[in-house]
Amino acid sequence: MAGVAQQNKSSITLKGSAEIVSDYLNFGINSILFQRGLYPPETFQSVENYGLTILMSTDNKIKEFLASSLSQLKDWLIQRCVTKVALIITNVKTLEVLERWDFHVEYEGNPDESGGQVSEKPLKTIKNEIRDVLKQIASSVAYLPLLDCLCSFDIQIYTKSNVILPQQWSEAEAAHVKNAQSVKMRSFSTNIHKMETVVTYKNDD
Repeated sequence: MAGVAQQNKSSITLKGSAEIVSDYLNFGINSILFQRGLYPPETFQSVENYGLTILMSTDNKIKEFLASSLSQLKDWLIQRCVTKVALIITNVKTLEVLERWDFHVEYEGNPDESGGQVSEKPLKTIKNEIRDVLKQIASSVAYLPLLDCLCSFDIQIYTKSNVILPQQWSEAEAAHVKNAQSVKMRSFSTNIHKMETVVTYKNDD
């Protein structure tokens, strides 16, 4: 029978979409930490994903911090209460914000009565879109100013006002960059979550 060879089209659930966004942020943030020289290159190892070689931190503290932040983010993405995730790069000595990577979240479509949602968009198409954004992140070093001081990073998750914060989380002031210049990257979408990446950096020229 001809029909036996046909495969069922795979659908992406709301939880699956939140997973895709979190994975992108994990790879994207690691790539930024490497590209911007926040940590020694020997503390990164290369991993293949999205048809690219991406450098991921081997530092346990960084891995644990990202895992805990992104795990919480996943829950909030499913609840549709995150508007933005920001990666803040700060001068350790002066505490000045030198760079901010904003990952804007938009919600597409509407959940059903049970709160579920399904996307028929092919995973391969989504991964190709993510690959294009990661390539732009990697090439951003060509125009971003050199970070020639000791820097640290933090992650801020912007939520709707009715969100109850977990015990270890605290409210933070928005981090502003002086003499700011912004560059918008490509966006990607699962047809449930759409994410747009923007880098804002200090322009001393």
